Amino acid sequence: MRIDTQTGLLIGADFRETSHVNLRKNTQSLDLIVVHAISLPPGKFDSDDVLDFFQGNLDCQKHPYYAQLQGVRVSAHLFIRRDGDVIQFVPFHLRAWHAGVSRFGNRVDCNDFSIGIELEGTDTAAYTDRQYQTLNEVTSALKVAYPSLVHAPVVAHSDIAPLRKTDPGLGFDWTKISN
Repeated sequence: MRIDTQTGLLIGADFRETSHVNLRKNTQSLDLIVVHAISLPPGKFDSDDVLDFFQGNLDCQKHPYYAQLQGVRVSAHLFIRRDGDVIQFVPFHLRAWHAGVSRFGNRVDCNDFSIGIELEGTDTAAYTDRQYQTLNEVTSALKVAYPSLVHAPVVAHSDIAPLRKTDPGLGFDWTKISN
């Protein structure tokens, strides 16, 4: 895997543009990778509803769970499906809206200095070997393209928003992540 640093895009990934994005305050401070989990509706895989959600096109009448998502504007840099396929929503040099109210160390608003990677999954379901493989390939490519990420920790959404979030959850095996 390789990243085009001019465009901020992962070469070979399916790019789906979203309006849920803005400029970073300082691209030089990019030094954190955050792993998330999402499935819509919860526990259902192989749906395009996550894609629609990140692009602001989710039909909130489609499923009772979606009523609480009405008006919510969220995105991630990448979404890794169960089969390892990658969809990119936000170029890496731009600010995705994945972390929400968050803190890492003494810094707040992690969206300003992190890359957000969503895995198709739940807090309790095991992730696939292909997802781990793709996640490791992506993090390696990020570290080559962006030197500020060479020593960046890979953390859980729950690490930066512990009172709000639990993902990627107990189903995520941290021993399968290469740093």
